Amino acid sequence: MEIPETRQAEALRKVAELGAQRAAALAEAQRLMGPLQEAVIEAAHAGAGRSRIKELAQVSPATLYGWFESAGIEVRPKSSARKTKEQADA
Repeated sequence: MEIPETRQAEALRKVAELGAQRAAALAEAQRLMGPLQEAVIEAAHAGAGRSRIKELAQVSPATLYGWFESAGIEVRPKSSARKTKEQADA
């Protein structure tokens, strides 16, 4: 017969192990953000295409364009996917 506390302890050990691994991975990802941002800006200044930079950096468009804006790189305003009713009626 299995003791419930033993099963719980095993499950909690697994949770703790995976939680620690996740925390370490997140810390490493955070550590890499600064150097990645610098590399992204350098690539943009070198003339690399924005789509290619985003693809290789594996960041969201919001993050990429936020980095561009903070570096003084011109970013055009986000276009609306749909026209508003007023724009359509004009």
